[in-house]
Amino acid sequence: MFPYIGSGPYCFSDSLSMALGQDSPGSAVLEVLTGSPFGFQLIDGALPFFDPFGWDPEVGLTTALDLLGFDCLRSDGETADDAEARLRAAVAEGPALVGPLEMGLLWQEPGSGTAVGADHYVLVVEVDADTVVFHDPHGHPWATLPVSDFLTAWRAEEIDYVQRPFVLRHRFVRTRDITPAQALRASLPGAVRLLEACESEEAGMSPDSLGGAAGLERLADMVAQGLDEDIRGVMARFSVRAGARRLSDAAVCLAESGYTGAAEVLTRQARTLGALQRSLITEDDAALEAGLRKLAPTYTELREALAKELAGQGVVQEV
Repeated sequence: MFPYIGSGPYCFSDSLSMALGQDSPGSAVLEVLTGSPFGFQLIDGALPFFDPFGWDPEVGLTTALDLLGFDCLRSDGETADDAEARLRAAVAEGPALVGPLEMGLLWQEPGSGTAVGADHYVLVVEVDADTVVFHDPHGHPWATLPVSDFLTAWRAEEIDYVQRPFVLRHRFVRTRDITPAQALRASLPGAVRLLEACESEEAGMSPDSLGGAAGLERLADMVAQGLDEDIRGVMARFSVRAGARRLSDAAVCLAESGYTGAAEVLTRQARTLGALQRSLITEDDAALEAGLRKLAPTYTELREALAKELAGQGVVQEV
């Protein structure tokens, strides 16, 4: 088993890892605990993400913190003035995890300046009279923005899963003594449930949204019919990179925890998905379509392998 180490689109896990400091189990474990590797969703029948149907980072962060035995103060609000006041008060106590923000409006990123609906998380470390100082896990330590610009990005108007803007987490406190290994084991029944989540009605998704194998088959059909260039861009810049890393990290974590059958499936998934990056860039759509169809049944395989190993340990699945 060869773990991947390097940069990548792990903004919420990297930001949470920074926030937890020496108590962090590392970004790879945190990402797995969010549940992100365990599924696929085609939102509105068009937008592909290699994470569970109906899942989003806000759900994932809450899940990971609970599994690790941490509590924090989470707040949100409607007005920029309120958000600024909350942020200043929080950072006076220590670093604060902030997001989602609109990545396209974070000026430290080359090519930024326009809202594109790309969510992002950062760790704010200081707010002075007119400047926010933050660690951007996308490769920008000690980044700065004027307070007004930061608030504009933080409103995240183009991020679909934002119910109320200006989400902030701080004051992370351990309430239960749980090891990373214990947290991983405790997360696996939930992973099985995420892999089972494929019906629009159950996840609050639009009727056109699809999950799991059905979503991947539909995406393969889209490739065969001529993939929209905006969708190709999303897949090349984010979806495939993030998905392959999530699956690879999950494979390593589960192998180390003794779930070798599920780890084997995850490794095959990671290699299949990671290989599609070249097909996207070279526009080899025949190979891209074939790879997606190869990947489609593996989510059922993963669910069955994981459920079998849990049953072998006497773990009862909740209905």
